[in-house]
Amino acid sequence: MKFAIISAGEGSRLSQEGVALPKPLVQLNGVAMIDRLIQIFVRNGADKVVVIINNEVPLTKEHLLELQRNSEVPLELVIKTTPSSMHSFYELSKYLDDDKFCLTTVDTIFREEEFAKFIQYFKETDADGCMAVTDYIDDEKPLYISTDDTLTITGFHDAATPDCQYISGGIYCLTPPAIRTLHGCMEKGMARMRNFQRQLVADGLKLKAYPFKKIVDVDHAEDIVKAEAFLNGEG
Repeated sequence: MKFAIISAGEGSRLSQEGVALPKPLVQLNGVAMIDRLIQIFVRNGADKVVVIINNEVPLTKEHLLELQRNSEVPLELVIKTTPSSMHSFYELSKYLDDDKFCLTTVDTIFREEEFAKFIQYFKETDADGCMAVTDYIDDEKPLYISTDDTLTITGFHDAATPDCQYISGGIYCLTPPAIRTLHGCMEKGMARMRNFQRQLVADGLKLKAYPFKKIVDVDHAEDIVKAEAFLNGEG
């Protein structure tokens, strides 16, 4: 199984708030976020890891090239500045179109125990995709997810509806049919990952929601402290 990381954003909010390091290199409990993700993926059976970073930050590029040289599994590095996360996903897609894969962004923080169970569930399911979801909401613009009573996803929404118990956690386990949907979105000039997810439902793909107790994002300087406390079992 392959794993992919979108890490092509600028991290501008962090830098504006005094964080000197580029976002992928921001440390949580002494480990850079990008390193932490790759290590977790390797421990959870990655055959290959694919990462996209932008072409604006030499320090990030140098760090990833060093990781690539010393990686336990093949590490593909795409260096390209893109206008959105969906465009970054498109740049990664040529590496992901022949097998099940897991995609997330570099600043998505979760507990490895939950993630390991999520990956095992995905490996065993016949669904076209499994989305990590949570009822913990600490996001500026959450993507609400509606499900039926079997946790099959029925829709993605900008505002909560009565059948929305969860929001997206930003970890996507998908299969090759999702790549076809992605290419269709690009051809239509669509942008944003949430619109891609809506199109997955519109295209008839069977998606399951997999609940995590908590997933947090590192968008602001204060989120670093929150994320470290969360990983240390303090919330």
